[in-house]
Amino acid sequence: MFKKILIANRGEIACRVAATARRMGIKTVAVYSDADAQAKHVQLCDEAVHIGGNAPQDSYLRWERILQAAQDTGAQAVHPGYGFLSENEDFASACAQAGLVFIGPSPASIRAMGLKAQSKRLMEAAGVPLVPGYHGTAQDADVLQSEADRIGYPVLIKASAGGGGKGMRVVEDAASFAQALASCQREAIHSFGDDAVLIEKYVQRPRHIEIQIFGDTHGHCVYLFERDCSVQRRHQKVLEEAPAPGLSPALRERMGAAAVAAAKAVNYVGAGTVEFIVSQTDYDQPESMTFFFMEMNTRLQVEHPVTEAITGLDLVEWQLRVANGEPLPCQQADLRIQGHAIEARICAENPDHQFLPATGHLQVYRKPVCQSFEVGAVRMDDGVREGDTISPFYDSMLAKLIVHGETRAQALAKLDEALAQTHIVGVSNNVQFLRHVVASPSFAQARLDTALIQREEKALFHQEPVGFPLAAACVVAHMLAQEQRLQNDDPWSRRDGWRAFGVATRTFDLAFHDQQHTANLTYAHDGALHLQVEQIAGELRWQQQADTLRIEWAGHRVSAQVFVQDNGEAHVFTPQGATRVKWVDALAHAGEVQEAGGRLSAPMPGKVVSFLVNTGDKVKAGQALAVMEAMKMEHTIAAPVDGEVIELLYAPGDQVAEGAELLKLKP
Repeated sequence: MFKKILIANRGEIACRVAATARRMGIKTVAVYSDADAQAKHVQLCDEAVHIGGNAPQDSYLRWERILQAAQDTGAQAVHPGYGFLSENEDFASACAQAGLVFIGPSPASIRAMGLKAQSKRLMEAAGVPLVPGYHGTAQDADVLQSEADRIGYPVLIKASAGGGGKGMRVVEDAASFAQALASCQREAIHSFGDDAVLIEKYVQRPRHIEIQIFGDTHGHCVYLFERDCSVQRRHQKVLEEAPAPGLSPALRERMGAAAVAAAKAVNYVGAGTVEFIVSQTDYDQPESMTFFFMEMNTRLQVEHPVTEAITGLDLVEWQLRVANGEPLPCQQADLRIQGHAIEARICAENPDHQFLPATGHLQVYRKPVCQSFEVGAVRMDDGVREGDTISPFYDSMLAKLIVHGETRAQALAKLDEALAQTHIVGVSNNVQFLRHVVASPSFAQARLDTALIQREEKALFHQEPVGFPLAAACVVAHMLAQEQRLQNDDPWSRRDGWRAFGVATRTFDLAFHDQQHTANLTYAHDGALHLQVEQIAGELRWQQQADTLRIEWAGHRVSAQVFVQDNGEAHVFTPQGATRVKWVDALAHAGEVQEAGGRLSAPMPGKVVSFLVNTGDKVKAGQALAVMEAMKMEHTIAAPVDGEVIELLYAPGDQVAEGAELLKLKP
C-alpha cells in the first residue's frame, strides 16, 4: 500500500480523503491557495504545500505545481477528489509521466467519457438507451439553433466537457436559444476550457438516477446500486438518497447492468458514476419508468456517502486499494442494500434570492451529534470550522449531512431533526430551505422529479416558521439571561427592575422582516415578568442550560438557541425552524434616510463577466443588464424598473465587492 499520497483538492473532499488515509496508516500531503492558508484540510493533513493565488486557475488548476509538490514531498500517488483536475486527462497523463499513481481511471477512460458527445456515441454503439439529441462536432451557432429546432423545444444545452451543472441551460423556445447558448459557452470556457456543447430533448417529469460503479485492473466491475439525485436547483443537486424510491428490483438490475456495460466499454478502473435520466408517465406507476444514458462522471461523486451508508463500505478505501493494484474487495453477489440514506448539501447561499452564493465570517457553526467521514446514523462531512471566512473563490458547499435509517420514513425524521440542530450564523445558508424541502408533500411522498423545487415553490421560499411574537419572547429572554450573568452580590448590579413603589416596564424596539415592532416587559413585585408582544401577553419564564433557553410564555413551551451578532441581529433557532429579529437602537440610526433609487448593485462578491447594455440604452424592468460570476456560476443582473442606462462603472473582468454599484440607471 502507498506510504504517502498528495490530495490535489481542498475543502470537504480533501478532509474526507485524509480521514480514510489516516485510518489506513497512509501519510497525506495537502496543497493550498492563499485563501486557504488556514483551512481545515491544511490542518488535517501531515504536510501542506502552498501552490498559488486565490483563484483556482492560479492554484488548484496549476497541475505542474501540484506534481512538483508531490515529488518534493515524496508522495507516491495523487488523489484528485472531485472537481478541479479530477476529470482532466492531461493531468492524469502527467501524473504517470512523473512516476505518480493517479488515483482514478486511465487517461483514455477519462477522454472517452469526458466529452459528452463522444460518450453518447460510445453508448449508442454499446446499446445503452439515449435521449434524442445532437452530439455532433459542428458547433456553429446556426447549426446548433437548427438542431434545437429539429429536436423540438424544450431542449437542454449542455457543455460537452462539463459537469456539476456548469454550462447547462434549459431553453423553452427558439427565441431564447441564442442568448442561452452564449451564456453556456462562456461558463464552459471559464470552468472547463472548452466551449463545445451538445443539445438534448428536455425530458418531461424526469428523475435523475445514477449508478455507482467500480472497476479494477483485474477485469472486475460491479455496481453499488443507485442514488436518486432528482431534487436540484440550477441543475445542481440539493438532496440525494439511496436506494431510489419506487425503483423496482428488475429495473435496478437492468440499470446496473447498463452501467457496468458502459464502464467495461472504456476499460474503466476505479470509482465512477453512470448517470441516467429516467422518464415517468405517472408518479404512482413505477412500471412506467424508462431510463436513458446521460453521462458518466469519471471520479468520486459528492454524494458517495449515501452509497457508503446503505452498503457499509468505504469507497475512498476501495479507490486506494484499486489504485494500488488490488482486486475489488467484493463481487456483485456479495453486495446488499441495507436501509435508506439521504444526503443534504448545506451551502452558503440565499435560497429566497435565486440561490445567490454568500460569503462572510462563520461566526456560529454548531452541528448535531454525528460521525464525520465514516458511516453512522447521522454523519456530517465538512471542510469548515467555526470562525472560518467563506470566500467567493470556490464552491458554495459548506457541509454534507447524511442520515441513515431502516426505512425512508426513519431517514426523513432523522434528517429533519439533524437539520434543526444545525446552527449557522454569519453566512446566509440553505438549512431552513432544506427543512422545507424535506417536509414538502412531494418529497415526503417520494413524488420525485427535477422540477420538484419549482412545483413546491410556495411551500419552500419566503417562509416564516417561528413568527414574531415567539421570536421576540426568545430574544427578550436571551437579553435577560445575559443581564443576569452580569449580576453579583452588589445590589447596584441588580437588573430585575425592582421599584419601591409601582412597577417597572421596559420597551424593546425590534425589527422583523423589515417591519418595526415593540415588545413590552413588566416587572411585578413578586418577581414575575409579564411580556406583551402585539396582542399576545403572558408571564415569561425561562431557564438557561448551556446555549439552550427553555422558555414558557403565553401557552408556548419551547427550547431555543439565540445568537446575537455585533449589529444587533439575533438569530433564533427553535425545533420548528429558525428566524431573525433585530434589536433597534433608535439613537444609533437617527438621521439615516433611504437612498433614492436609480442604482444597480452587485448582489454578491464576484467578477463582472459582461454588460449586456451600453450607456444611453433604454431598458425595461426585468431586462438582463449584466452577467456576474461567483463561486463558479454565472448570475444575470436584471433591471428593477424601466429606465435609461446613465453610466457603466466597471469593465468586464473586474472583481467587485458585494453591494458595489455596477451601473447607474435613470428610472
